[in-house]
Formats: sequence, C-alpha cells, structure tokens
Amino acid sequence: MKIVYLYSSLAVWGGVERILVDKMNYLAREYGDEVYIITSDQGPHHIPYYLDERVHHVDMNIRFHTQYRYGLARRQWVRRRMLREYFIKLNQMLTDIQPDIVVCTTVHNIRRLLKVKGKIPLIVESHFNFSHPDSWWHLIQNRINNYWAGRAEAIVTLTNGDAEDWKRVSRHVHVIPNIVHLNDSNMYSDCTAKRVLFVGRFEEQKNIGELISIWQLVHSKHPDWKLDLYGDGALWEKYKQEADALNINIEVHKPSSQIMDVYRRSSIFVLLSLYEPFGLVIPEAMSCGLPVVTYDSPYGPSSIISDGEDGFLIPIHGCQAFADRVCQLIEDQELRQSMGKHAIESSRRFSADKIMPMWKQLFEKLTLS
Repeated sequence: MKIVYLYSSLAVWGGVERILVDKMNYLAREYGDEVYIITSDQGPHHIPYYLDERVHHVDMNIRFHTQYRYGLARRQWVRRRMLREYFIKLNQMLTDIQPDIVVCTTVHNIRRLLKVKGKIPLIVESHFNFSHPDSWWHLIQNRINNYWAGRAEAIVTLTNGDAEDWKRVSRHVHVIPNIVHLNDSNMYSDCTAKRVLFVGRFEEQKNIGELISIWQLVHSKHPDWKLDLYGDGALWEKYKQEADALNINIEVHKPSSQIMDVYRRSSIFVLLSLYEPFGLVIPEAMSCGLPVVTYDSPYGPSSIISDGEDGFLIPIHGCQAFADRVCQLIEDQELRQSMGKHAIESSRRFSADKIMPMWKQLFEKLTLS
C-alpha cells in the first residue's frame, strides 16, 4: 500500500512530529508499506527523530513562514503565491506517486486539498480539538475549515470527547489514540527522588505561569523538593527568568534526547494544559512509573488517567486543589509508588502494537470501499 503523509516540517522536538515519525516507521518496517512524507517547510533543518530509510521524505521548500517578513497587505499576496505553488507541486507529486491513501494533520486549506487529491481517500488526523480557546477570528476560521475537513473520507480523533464534536460535520469519524513512545526498559522510577517534573512546549496552552504559581504553594510546605521544567518554545526565556528570580527550587532545561532517563529520575509528573487533544507526555511519564497530576482539560487527560488510581484530575485553574494533590503525593511515598505501578500497566494500552493495527484496518477499509 502507498501512503502519503502531508506535514509542514519535521524540524522540532514536538509531539506530533514524534507521532508521525513513529507511525511511518512502523508502517514501513512492520507492514512493508511504501510510505511518503511530503513537507513544505523542512529546508535545511535536521529531522530530530530517527526516520527509517524506507520512508521517502520529499520537501517542497515552499517555506511558508517567510511570509511574515512582510506587512499585512504584501503578506496576503505572498501567501496566495506560495499556496498556488504548493498545490501545483502537490498535484504533480500525487500524480507521480499514485498513493492509495493521503493523510494530513491540519484543517487549513482542506478545500483546495479536496480538489487536488481527486478520488484518493483523504484522512484528516485531528491533533487538535474540534474547538478550543482562541481569538474570535480564529474560531470563525476554524468553523469554516472544520466544515471542509468534514468532507474528507475519514476524520480520526484521539479521544471519544473530540469525536462527538467532529460528528457535527462528518459521519465518518474514527477514534484512534496516539501511539506513544513508551519506556521500553525494565527500569522504572522508584518514586523516592524529591523531584517533580514537567515536560512540554513553553507556550500559552501549557499554562506554565500557573504551574510556577502552584509551585510556590508547594515549595512553602516542602522546600526540599525540586521542580524540573523541560521543553522549548517562544516563552522559554520568560519563564526561566521568572523561575530564577523566585528562587523556589525550580530548574528550567532545554529538551533532552534522553527524556526517559529524566522521567525515571523523577517521582511525580505534572501538566496544566488549558486544552490537550491527547497529551503524549502523560503516558510517557506513566510508563516510567510516575503518578500524574494534571488539569482535566478537554479532552486528553481524562482519556488516559483513571482519577485516584494512576493520577489525579484537577478542574482547570484549581490551583489550590492542584497544590494539595501534589503535596499529598509528596507526603505519602507509599501512595506515590502504588499509583506509579498502576500507571505502568495503564500506559501499555498506547503501545504501537496495540494502536497501529487500528490504522491498518482503517486504511484497508477506505481502499476497498
């Protein structure tokens, strides 16, 4: 089977990038599929994750991000020119490859993509919620884009909650959770280190400022415990300066290529996202034996965590409740270890061997229909 994935670039240490690479590698390695990844903005950037040599990577070198060098009026003209070039090139590539399936991970420009792909089945992967907090203009644009995405042959969501929302625009909605890069060793956290961990992008969605405020509450009771923040993004420098100035035992790190070792050196994992379509880092941390305290944001955390068994779900902006649960775990080593063991078992349902057959079944259904 020939499968084409469309994405902007595989250039950052990101969750979607890792998922795509893992899935493409699995399809090529385990099923022998002929897999292509067509990017528009890769340029000279190195792919941070291992991409199997059997996966064909083609970059158009459109570089959409360069449109922001210009003022608003000029930018609109440049963007239209870039989009025209993109779809001309894509049409030629699809003609040359003749794929059985096309998969995209964004709803932007779906209307044009529907025309270019012709009779080839299109799958839209929802690595974003059907609706999430944003400006009124983006909400309007999302509604229009979601409408056209609903004309695709299939919508794949990560959770049942998001699936119910997508059913407003499509009768062909499927739920397939993310495959997760799980801890594949026999080494786990013993939950004795006095370390709490956050891993994620330093952006507004991840709500790191509120995490720092919560840590002030925790630190006042347990000054010997440390909070480690790992990630990158536009707000990295801001939060590093804020954490350093407070002097409350927070250390801010850049992303680590040995993140599993970081999980195993910690005892509690925390996440405060305002919205979270899935949350890869949650089962990653769980697979290393960490109990998780997270906001119950739509829709990912509640689809992964069993509240009170392998972690705690806290209402969004429940700062005191969040701090109380972290302190509860800090003060009860037996509880930490018990929840950590439950977390290991729970995380295994997101392994590639459990999830990828669901993808294979969908591909076969679409190509045979």
